Amino acid sequence: MPKVTFKEDMCKGCGLCVSACPKKIVKLNDKLNAKGYRTAGITDQSACIACAFCATMCPDCVITVEK
Repeated sequence: MPKVTFKEDMCKGCGLCVSACPKKIVKLNDKLNAKGYRTAGITDQSACIACAFCATMCPDCVITVEK
């Protein structure tokens, strides 16, 4: 099963990963990180197909996708 992790402390909440996800399971959380940005997260880990589009789009390299 694929595993997606986010380095929330480095996320700037740009939302590029949200728009890149074909399964629409990446969302911006209401939670703020230490820098005051809304962080990205995955809503349903089991629905992930490990395409890594989210990680490819992330300008800050905060997303890791493991197969």
